[in-house]
Amino acid sequence: MKKTFKYVLGALMCCTLGFSSCTDYLDRDESSVLSKEDAFKNFQNFQGYVEVMYNIIPDFSRHYWVSSFNWGEDEVITTGNGEYLMGFQIDNGNYRSYFNNNACFLDREWYVDAKPTDNNPRFYKSLWGGSWYGIRQANMGLKAIEDGLLVDATQEQRNFIEGQLRFMRGWFYFELCSYWGGLPYMTEPLDPSAQFKLPRMSYQECADLMIADFKRAAELLPVNWDNTATGRPTQGKNEFRANKIWALSYLGKAALYAGSPLMAQGVDSDSKAYDAERCKTAADALGQVLSMVENGQTQYKLVDFADYSTLFYSRKDFLVPGGTEAIMRHTTYGADSYWRQMNSYQLSAICEGDGIILHPAANYVNYYGMANGLPLDDSNSGFDKEYPWKDRDPRFYHDIVYDGVKMIKSVTNADHKPYQYANFYEGGNGVNDPKSTSRTGYLNYKFIPIGANKDDLDYGWGFHMSLSYLRLADVYLMYAEAAAEGYGSAQGKSSNCSLTAEDAVNVIRDRAGVAHVDASYTGSLEKFMGEVRRERAVELSFEGHRFHDLRRWKLLTEYPYNIKTCQKFDRAEELDTSKDPKENKVLNFREETIIKRALSKRHYWLPFKTDDVTLYPEFGQNPGCLLYTSPSPRDT
Repeated sequence: MKKTFKYVLGALMCCTLGFSSCTDYLDRDESSVLSKEDAFKNFQNFQGYVEVMYNIIPDFSRHYWVSSFNWGEDEVITTGNGEYLMGFQIDNGNYRSYFNNNACFLDREWYVDAKPTDNNPRFYKSLWGGSWYGIRQANMGLKAIEDGLLVDATQEQRNFIEGQLRFMRGWFYFELCSYWGGLPYMTEPLDPSAQFKLPRMSYQECADLMIADFKRAAELLPVNWDNTATGRPTQGKNEFRANKIWALSYLGKAALYAGSPLMAQGVDSDSKAYDAERCKTAADALGQVLSMVENGQTQYKLVDFADYSTLFYSRKDFLVPGGTEAIMRHTTYGADSYWRQMNSYQLSAICEGDGIILHPAANYVNYYGMANGLPLDDSNSGFDKEYPWKDRDPRFYHDIVYDGVKMIKSVTNADHKPYQYANFYEGGNGVNDPKSTSRTGYLNYKFIPIGANKDDLDYGWGFHMSLSYLRLADVYLMYAEAAAEGYGSAQGKSSNCSLTAEDAVNVIRDRAGVAHVDASYTGSLEKFMGEVRRERAVELSFEGHRFHDLRRWKLLTEYPYNIKTCQKFDRAEELDTSKDPKENKVLNFREETIIKRALSKRHYWLPFKTDDVTLYPEFGQNPGCLLYTSPSPRDT
């Protein structure tokens, strides 16, 4: 279909949009260019047209040489080389840094026909530009169906085409509105010669239209393309195409976001109340997905914890990570994560990178509670500051490198011997330079294996790190949140799902080997929601969710969510490398604030470019952004 959609796109741009940039297509042999009627006349041609929209979804986790996509209180960036990254700029309140920022997937020069043979084609995928292009593609396709241009197709094929178009329109709008708030929601292609003056809609109005698109898509799309006559010719290669589970999951996500405090109450209100009815809508959609999953009626299931790393990286024949848990992923351009994203998670002295380290804030690491299911600050948790890494949530040991952990399995370069074990105690070589070592006392190895260094070479050009836009664990946790807030308690549940909100959290904990939510947290909605939020912080850590979560919960600007800390301590004795590092005793364990984020209410929504908000009066800037100035850095 690649050849088909390339020429379909060219023909439609020339015939329908009237772009002056179509000379390359007009210069082609006439037999290679499809007319508008030919482009949409049968399923194969029309599906080729649809494939374009998948191709423009940005790879947020590998958008640039080093990609910054964790903008909550979760990640700290080394100084020196990393100031240009969006995470560093957001810490300083400088949201406008995303404008034309090649290192940020939100906005940059982009083009739709990026090919694997191009130099780093993933660099040219922009959420802002690509989404508006995708929305127009969807509207043009839906208009073609309405005009009867799809003449050679079965009813199933017609359903699949329309279902994908509606899903993609809803998805592009969901992503745009998640960052910028309400926008004009276009449901038909606009005449390029007409004056564009559609006003911005409210977030809730946009959400209603997204939900309608996702609902219709869920009605039209199959659970699994492989089990249909339409999907049989591409059997085994359909996992990246929208299906009923994608549509229901995003219907639930759109409704949950619309029901969350920021969207439900507005930025100027002090209320953090949810919209219970929208949460019930979310719980119903997400509950339908989980009911199908729990009954084995889909191709999706949680991977075993022994295979947890396969959700995030692979080294097998350029296999895209995610397995049976990945619901929506972006297109990929090959396993080129070796240089340099994976190098940005470890000490510069032992890897080949840019001298940038993306490492966990210590206060964020504190969300990883104890194996007994209790948070660290619970008086019954058993957390001991003299043994701070003992009896922790198993995901802590999977994700986090802490003092004493063996980072190099076999030293081949004598200069690296001092770094074989993590030396994160005060004065250690792992924390002694904010430009090349950890600023917080931790490293993030969730996305790389131990041994991803110049000595062990436990990686290479076939190594493939890639994060999903949506995975099944997120569906469980969104359901827990929606069911609890919709029905008012930890025992809340949708009528179409056997799981309560509490049950859904415990399913995720069971996979990791963590004890269930303690009874002391299930009798109060407020306490239970604290555990839901902590569970999201741990299970979905560093996957790009936290910034959205803090914003929709209206916690972004509040203490302790507006600080980032480091942890300092002394070793009680010389490191014994024969002993499990979690058993190591420390002294003088303490926490210090290293960053206080200069954020206020205006930072709940991203600003628009001045060029966009001055196109016409009806398209207004977001609140507080008209007189936007960038505050100075607040590193303490």
